[in-house]
Amino acid sequence: MAFQMSLAVYVHSVGSLFLTICLSLLVNFYHSWRSKGKQHFGKSGKIDVTFEDHPLNPNPDSQWVAYFKDNDVLVQIDKDVRRLCPDIGFFQRATEFPCQDVVNAAEMETLRKRVDCSVLQSHTVMKNRQGAYNWKSSKKSTVEYDLLPDGKEAHWEVVERILFIYAKLNPGLAYVQGMNEIIGPIYYIFASDSEREWSEHAECDAFFCFTNLMSEIRDNFIKSLDDSAHGIGNMMMQLMNRLQLHDPDVGSLMVTQDLKPQYFSFRWLTLLLSQEFPMPDVIRVWDSLFADSKRFDFLIDVCLAMLLLIRDDLLKNDFSSNMKLLQRYPVFDIHLVLSEAVRLQKS
Repeated sequence: MAFQMSLAVYVHSVGSLFLTICLSLLVNFYHSWRSKGKQHFGKSGKIDVTFEDHPLNPNPDSQWVAYFKDNDVLVQIDKDVRRLCPDIGFFQRATEFPCQDVVNAAEMETLRKRVDCSVLQSHTVMKNRQGAYNWKSSKKSTVEYDLLPDGKEAHWEVVERILFIYAKLNPGLAYVQGMNEIIGPIYYIFASDSEREWSEHAECDAFFCFTNLMSEIRDNFIKSLDDSAHGIGNMMMQLMNRLQLHDPDVGSLMVTQDLKPQYFSFRWLTLLLSQEFPMPDVIRVWDSLFADSKRFDFLIDVCLAMLLLIRDDLLKNDFSSNMKLLQRYPVFDIHLVLSEAVRLQKS
């Protein structure tokens, strides 16, 4: 009997101690909660849940806001690189040297997975002859858009990673459509090198060269600088002035038919002629451009040479025919174009 009473007193004392500790913790938590809660309660007394970071948080400093902005950039890059140089089929093939940290990382969210989760897939409800309903995807399915199996990477996926990293490292410029046409020839040269020692590091080398080239031509991708001394608008004006000087007839035709340089030379100058010629000719043109210390002046000479070589066709065509001719430049011996550009440079 005495033992039972002593045990009851012991339990009561322990219980009182435990209750005291709990109450003390609760009071401390209450004061802490009140001091922090003032920052997160509105006048209505309701909790403002936006103080915690979550996908619906509109705060500009939210990591989710940055994540969704990155996804928008990534989706645009993905659209552009998937159709990069479709005429040669190189970028749709698998690279021999995929990034092992990416293709073998089961728990890592790869760019491929991020795009799949970011792009909304639209479907059309179809009814078959038996009266059953099924889904028909409206997404166009072509060979160059197909993803390779897990464990493999296509060359366009490597280019996608280069452009996305560049956009992340340069938030002021990010990604602008057309950059894919600049990185394309650079990566192609490194990745197709016959020496495996060089082609193995194509991604790193291409990123380095692309970053350095963009430091020289980045103003061409900033719309607010189009009319500046170093902007694309000034380069187009120089081209038209030189055309008027070397061939007044063609220069007058451009004015008469309202063939504005924005219709054709904007792409020529911004993308360094990467879309006007086949890949081998683009590489040859770039060899001459980058070997010249005044490479962008020489670029204007190359564009002028292109116009002078088709002057006869321009003078006899109407507006619509000339537009097609300028936007789809005819096949020429690239050495003839460069020779004419060198002549103009020396004149």
